[in-house]
Amino acid sequence: MFATVVRRFAVVLFLSLTVASIRASDDPLFHSTDPLAPRDEWGVLHQTSTLYPTDYEPHSGVRLFYYFRSRHELLRDPAYVGALQVCLRNRGYYCGPIDGINSDEVTDAIARLQKNHAQRVTGRLTIPVRRALHLP
Repeated sequence: MFATVVRRFAVVLFLSLTVASIRASDDPLFHSTDPLAPRDEWGVLHQTSTLYPTDYEPHSGVRLFYYFRSRHELLRDPAYVGALQVCLRNRGYYCGPIDGINSDEVTDAIARLQKNHAQRVTGRLTIPVRRALHLP
């Protein structure tokens, strides 16, 4: 009898703490972490009046498509470079325009990211850089 009451109390306590922690969280349970989705300069996902030239570039709606492309192919894709520039800007590494062009500023931003993440500094788009930015 006493063990049953203790178990029920433990379950109710666990559920109430779970609900309280979910409500206290700033992020919703299911939110988009897709870096190719349209976002503003603060990372908020919504439609804005500011349109970049990379918004009109063709890109795949499936992330799996980007995993099998080399860094050379990805850096020729203006939509991917635009998403890379947005990710680097949101993390404070890039201050240039979002134009989808792989410039020296993008290379320097990648080098700063590599230095801060204790990677070998080359300024190239590598798989560890893509993982650090949550890019496919």
